[in-house]
Amino acid sequence: MVTVSVKWQKEVYPAVEIDTSQPPYVFKCQLYDLTGVPPERQKIMVKGGLLKDDADWSKVGVKEGQRLMMMGTADEIVKAPEKGPVFVEDMPEEEQVVNLGHSAGLFNLGNTCYMNSTVQCLHSVPELKSALTEYNQLVKSNDLDHSSHLLTTATRDLFNDLDKNVKPVAPMQFWMVLRKKYPQFGQQSNGAFMQQDAEECWTQLLYTLSQSLKSPSSRPGQVVLFFEKREGKLFYVYIVLYIMIVTALHLDTCSEGPDIVKTLFGIEFDNRIHCAESGEESTETETVYSLKCHISQEVNHLHEGLKRGLKSELEKASPSLGRSAVYVKDSRINGLPRYLTIQFVRFFWKRESNQKAKILRKVDYPLSLDVYDLCSDNLRKKLEGPRKVLRDTEGKKAGLKTSAKTSVSTDGDTKMTEAEESSSGSGEASKSASQESVLPEKEHQLTGIYDLVAVLTHKGRSADSGHYVAWVKQENGKWVQFDDDNPILQREEDITKLSGGGDWHMAYICMYKARIVPM
Repeated sequence: MVTVSVKWQKEVYPAVEIDTSQPPYVFKCQLYDLTGVPPERQKIMVKGGLLKDDADWSKVGVKEGQRLMMMGTADEIVKAPEKGPVFVEDMPEEEQVVNLGHSAGLFNLGNTCYMNSTVQCLHSVPELKSALTEYNQLVKSNDLDHSSHLLTTATRDLFNDLDKNVKPVAPMQFWMVLRKKYPQFGQQSNGAFMQQDAEECWTQLLYTLSQSLKSPSSRPGQVVLFFEKREGKLFYVYIVLYIMIVTALHLDTCSEGPDIVKTLFGIEFDNRIHCAESGEESTETETVYSLKCHISQEVNHLHEGLKRGLKSELEKASPSLGRSAVYVKDSRINGLPRYLTIQFVRFFWKRESNQKAKILRKVDYPLSLDVYDLCSDNLRKKLEGPRKVLRDTEGKKAGLKTSAKTSVSTDGDTKMTEAEESSSGSGEASKSASQESVLPEKEHQLTGIYDLVAVLTHKGRSADSGHYVAWVKQENGKWVQFDDDNPILQREEDITKLSGGGDWHMAYICMYKARIVPM
């Protein structure tokens, strides 16, 4: 531990402890608690320039009692926007098209805001829309159940309807098929459909799409066919034609096809499971479709919650002890997706009231997220090259010089005499990098840096009530709040204010898009 003082504006904060075993990002989160300046807006002067989130403390050379200087603007108090909302439906139709990119709202069919907000967020993923477009409604694998097939086609058709219209769409067919596939979404109380959990809807829909959007060639030994009943007889459609094509082209039906949903959303973990009592240790890999941000009294920022989620305890049988024992599970990300989904674990079961309760604590999240320090050593090595390319590219676009001039005072403080940076330029560089055209997987590399493209929020005290809304970044860079059938234009600076701490909308699911570089 190293104790320093920090000067920000006219304030001096003495005796701020730095845990040098943790990355500088954790130190920035401490300063956020003291000053209200979010980590992404902090500029801390150290020897050699600005303190980076993933810098090595041993190379930074911070000394006991040293004074550090920080610049940055504190967050405003979270409150509802003062200006009245601008409803897109009140604009002329041609202006709606420009602002929404042909994306319409969805009518609420009776407590279906959880479904509407999920659909709007996933609809913003162009690669997923492309995969659904290629899904042939007349051809399905015989290892895919009929209800999954129907839900996939209903999703595709609903996405198409949203693209074709500027006026609200009624998702009746999708809702009917969703309830048939997953009956829990059809629960009723006093004759009305009940509110459901948006995260459950998101997870179930992605699971179905992960099964149906796999390439047929990735299902060894399976023959693609479609069947339907007509007048009591079973007709096989396209089976003969399919066999002829396979035979003629000598296609290998046992070859591995792409797992589209896994590529877009799958997060691969390397897990080390260790029992201190017995000394037993094992490793395993698993793939999940979202990271969990666990919320406690110590968690003020997304990154802190994500780090806490990488370590957990579980109880299981110990072969060497012959009884149950406590194991510690340490996880590291070993494979990243094109879209990173993060769930804020806000809901828990309250035994006293026998219902779901909600954690209202304010947890800030950034517009740009770097997960480098959450990755395994192996993945970090793979990311180093692309990250350097990204830094050089964005630096050139922003007109940044390669280094900043610094001087060291006699008392050991590092003072910046000339900071060569352009906040507007940096923003443009990020925007450019995050809005690159969709590249095939083999033609781009991930950097571990992600840009926020969608937020699903919940307003209310319980998961079984309240209201869900989607906030989605359009291809033109504008943010739109999809409050069921009311699309409302929003300013980007208001998006990060959905962090909780009151009765206003607060983030429940965030979706980030990878910032990539060409190979």
